[in-house]
Amino acid sequence: MTLQEYDYARESPSKLAASCLLLALIMKSLGGWTPTLEYYSGYCSQDLHPLVKRLNFLLTYQPHDKLKAVHTKYSHRVFFEVAKVTPMDMLKLEEKLKSC
Repeated sequence: MTLQEYDYARESPSKLAASCLLLALIMKSLGGWTPTLEYYSGYCSQDLHPLVKRLNFLLTYQPHDKLKAVHTKYSHRVFFEVAKVTPMDMLKLEEKLKSC
């Protein structure tokens, strides 16, 4: 989804990928940012928090009139229906990020 949003073009691809991974880990309750992830990505959890919040905001308030092909594609079970995953409540996300 970020490929179509100009605001994310200035973010480094590695930081964007790391932030997406952290958001996915939190959304699926699979833990948080581990020392191993920090070592291999080069990012500590606190470096990713602002971008994670922006990504969740993008998921929460996505425009429904564009990007229908992307949403349809990732709603299919081949892609584990990831487009159907409910975004996190911003307050709950903030709480989870504090514990990372």
